[in-house]
Amino acid sequence: MKSIKGKTKYFFLAVFCFFAFLTGTTVSAAEKIWRLEDSLNLPEGVAFWGKHRIQYETIDHQFRAGSDGSDQALLLRTFLNARWNINERFKIRLEMGDSRALLNDTGSRINVNIVNAAELLQGYVGWSEKNLFAEGSDSFLRAGRFTMDIGSRRLIGRNGFRNNTQAYTGLDWKWTGNDGTQVRTIFTLPINREPSTTRELLSNKAVFDEESFNEILWGSYLSLPRLFAGATGELFFFGFNEEDSASRATRDRDLYTTGMRLYRKAESERFDFELESMIQAGTVRASTLATDTADLDHLAYFVHAQAGYTFRGMWKPRLLLEYDFASGDDDPNDGDSDGFDSLAGLNAGDYGPTDIYTAFVRSNLSSPGMRLRVRPNKNVWAEFGYRALWLASNTDAWQGASGIRDRSGNSGGFLGHQVVLRSRWQVCPNIALAGGLYYRIDGEFQKNAPTSPRAGNTLHTYFSTTFKF
Repeated sequence: MKSIKGKTKYFFLAVFCFFAFLTGTTVSAAEKIWRLEDSLNLPEGVAFWGKHRIQYETIDHQFRAGSDGSDQALLLRTFLNARWNINERFKIRLEMGDSRALLNDTGSRINVNIVNAAELLQGYVGWSEKNLFAEGSDSFLRAGRFTMDIGSRRLIGRNGFRNNTQAYTGLDWKWTGNDGTQVRTIFTLPINREPSTTRELLSNKAVFDEESFNEILWGSYLSLPRLFAGATGELFFFGFNEEDSASRATRDRDLYTTGMRLYRKAESERFDFELESMIQAGTVRASTLATDTADLDHLAYFVHAQAGYTFRGMWKPRLLLEYDFASGDDDPNDGDSDGFDSLAGLNAGDYGPTDIYTAFVRSNLSSPGMRLRVRPNKNVWAEFGYRALWLASNTDAWQGASGIRDRSGNSGGFLGHQVVLRSRWQVCPNIALAGGLYYRIDGEFQKNAPTSPRAGNTLHTYFSTTFKF
């Protein structure tokens, strides 16, 4: 990887921040969001809107095996949406997505999660029906290509921070009772994003994505509001089945995940909490190699627990304590696979930025942490966070972007600390600015593992401007 010399990246960041801030402050007097559709004189029932984000990221002191120096990326993401409400029951929805990366090179972290140029994210027909099965209920069925947010989004969610998001083709049915009870059932084919080679991704080449019955994601979800003391409960079961195709090698995962979630939303001057637990069973192969034909028995689990309190005051400070445990593979030679797989779940909110960072993910991890968030006004929030991190199994890999594993377990299991400072400012209804700093401090594992670059503590920064139109 080519190291970024001198203060070049900080110059880029300073210039970018200056123009983003200048743009935001000059239009901050606006009170109503401006929509392009207001100038298009569209027919009744037709809507058009979009969003563009430009984000600059840097990373100092790589932690990935085989990497050194620093890195940077300028990430561009655009969504264009159109909706036609044909009548009260039927509608058509289209969304085009364009995700690109600049300023990176062959040594940068680059994959289909970062780049996917000129792609149809959503294109579906929706049908809604009232009073189906119960008076006052709403039911909505969509068929085609779409994105999804389900429950806590730790298994299935539309990415907010990551430059590219996952889409699906299939059926998605949601029923909502008049008391807020929700039932949801899905049968989908995850979209395989293309291209996938480093050369094509670096050139931001546009190739149409495809789906196939070689990968299927299906399942059901139930949400029960107001169980007790304002708490909501959730139950869910999802299956994921994949096999190799002529153009795509997989780990032939057959995974079945069941779980529950109990939570109470944060409100001023009261405690809130969340407990989510999942268990995952099935079979999986150790690699994507065609010669690897051995199915490993898979049994894994994940637990997230948190408790918070929102204080009274001008800044509405909220203190949150949390703990995550995601199982890892205890023995690399026992023919079993015990590492939790979060499928298409979101990662950034719990463990930090994805894209060129992705230091920690929801697998082989044991991590307590805390967060303190303040909100000086309705348009600004800032957050300080801290996590200590351990491997759940010393013989399994440090999952995420690192690529580091000590099968002997002799390198220890302490991954170190992560300190976070991030904020967001809604300058006006059309423009938002966001930025963050993540400082990862090495533990014993990085200092001892044979393939560790031993580059020292990592500093990751990002700054973004989002424009809605």
